[in-house]
Amino acid sequence: MPPQRNMRAADVNPCLEESAASTNCMDSNGYQRDRCASYFNKYKQCRKFWHTIMLKRRGDGVSPAMPTAEERKQILASLDRLPY
Repeated sequence: MPPQRNMRAADVNPCLEESAASTNCMDSNGYQRDRCASYFNKYKQCRKFWHTIMLKRRGDGVSPAMPTAEERKQILASLDRLPY
């Protein structure tokens, strides 16, 4: 069985902030999903963006496939605006 990855670790999960924001929204709004739709959408877009990056790196033979937290900061800083 493969080892479990800690999805709360910054180097593993690139969307920790978006995940926490959506959870906090749900907590604050009595778990009414419709009030948190924008948070869910931002999380979904974040996951899509980093999944695309991961697939590209994997295809290029770059390891690790998911950039580290520091690499992600550099990638985001090189963009004109946040992609999600």
